[in-house]
Amino acid sequence: MLIEAKDDYPSTWSAIKAIAPKIGCTPETLRSWHKKHIDKTIPANIQVQSQAERIKELERENRELKQANEIIKKAAGLEAQAELDRKPK
Repeated sequence: MLIEAKDDYPSTWSAIKAIAPKIGCTPETLRSWHKKHIDKTIPANIQVQSQAERIKELERENRELKQANEIIKKAAGLEAQAELDRKPK
């Protein structure tokens, strides 16, 4: 119903808001269903999107690991410095 009627509205969201109460759901639910339908009908879009999401996730993980490594290096340096500063027993 949404796909057929969305050309009659200025935007997809306005069509969703108008049609959702008619079929007994919230606009967000209808938007979610519409998005899933579009994703299923355009498989190339899904693959590109999932690859982009995977790259973004890997880049975020890489940044976090680099930060963790820097923290470990600094902590190791402080520990070594503390060992040098300790008085022998």
